[in-house]
Amino acid sequence: MNLPNKLTIARIVMTALMVVFLLLDGALWAWLAALLFIAASLTDMADGRIARSRNLVTNFGKFMDPLADKILNYSVMIVLIPERLIPTVAVVIILFREFLVSGIRLSAAEQGRVVAANIWGKLKTLVQDLSLVAILVLRALDAGFLEGLANALMWVCALLTVISGAIYLIQNADVLKDAD
Repeated sequence: MNLPNKLTIARIVMTALMVVFLLLDGALWAWLAALLFIAASLTDMADGRIARSRNLVTNFGKFMDPLADKILNYSVMIVLIPERLIPTVAVVIILFREFLVSGIRLSAAEQGRVVAANIWGKLKTLVQDLSLVAILVLRALDAGFLEGLANALMWVCALLTVISGAIYLIQNADVLKDAD
């Protein structure tokens, strides 16, 4: 197994540990969860760059890297819903878009086509990651204004998710038209 794929696996393991830390009470656990999220996010940037620069792109990596990203981000979102730091409806909107895009990508793959991420999807991911880092750090600081800010950040993510999903759907409408 090459280095980028090992980083992807490490991200999944870090996510599981981070979820445990998120479920424990105390500032130490909150900080450890935030630091693990940041570390896991950095492995996402690193594995892609390493894979492309060293020509180590594999089918495993193409499949598992985006899946590991989704596991990381959506685990945080779901765990923080009961704390009222993440609005449930925003998470449903975000998950709906991900399932829609994944369905289009699977349909395109059946047709022998590759559907790449566009700038809107990348912007959505960047804002989502930065928002989750901010929420986790503010949670660790036990900031009094956290709930309102966290909710606002997630609604921005949900809005970008809808925009990127709509653009993605429009740009790839032919994939759906050509589906069996």
